[in-house]
Order: sequence, then structure tokens, then C-alpha cells
Amino acid sequence: MGKKGLLLCVCQGTCPSFHKMNIFEVLNTFRREKAVDFVAIHPQLCADDGDAFLKELLKDADVDKLYVAGCDPTMQKKMFKDAFEAVGFDKEKHVGVDIRNMSTEEAVSAIKEALELMK
Repeated sequence: MGKKGLLLCVCQGTCPSFHKMNIFEVLNTFRREKAVDFVAIHPQLCADDGDAFLKELLKDADVDKLYVAGCDPTMQKKMFKDAFEAVGFDKEKHVGVDIRNMSTEEAVSAIKEALELMK
């Protein structure tokens, strides 16, 4: 059985849309609850090193679902397409969650909702 992972992408940590949340508490919530198998943070997955990170993470991984909490899910699908294709990761296993302009609690709720919908 494959794993579920949660990545937070925070627009370099400088975008005002992430200033209301404690990103570490968001990740720690899911880590402590064992809602996913792994958590990670990346400052900018849409940058070249973000592609490299995704490729490295997924190249030999047994991942059933990859939740990426950050910007608009439609944008994520476009931005991560090449990295997913390069390592043969099925794009349908990616679930984008928009957490911009949310508090810590709102972001946790949005991610929990996505996890529940994909059960």
C-alpha cells in the first residue's frame, strides 16, 4: 500500500497570503495525528529547485496521494506537470489545497477536508 504525503509550499515565506498561519503548526498537526505518512515544507515548488525536489521525492516512491497545500490547485497542476511526468508519477495522485490567506486553524481545516474527500 502506498503512502500519503503532505507538502506545504509557502511562496518563499515572504508572500503576505501566508502571514496569518504558523506553517510549522500546520505540518505538526498532521504529523502528530498520523493523518499522512510524511510531511515536508518547500519555500517555492514552482521554482526550478522545486521541480528537482518533486522529482527526487517521487522518483522511486510508493506514494498513493500527494497533498500539496499552497496556492491554487489548478495552478499547481500546471506547474508540477513536467516534474510528475519526468518520474512517471500519476498526476491524478496529486491533490492541491489552496491555503492562501488562511489562519493556522483554517489551513488545518482545509487540508483535513481534502484528506476526507479523498478517502
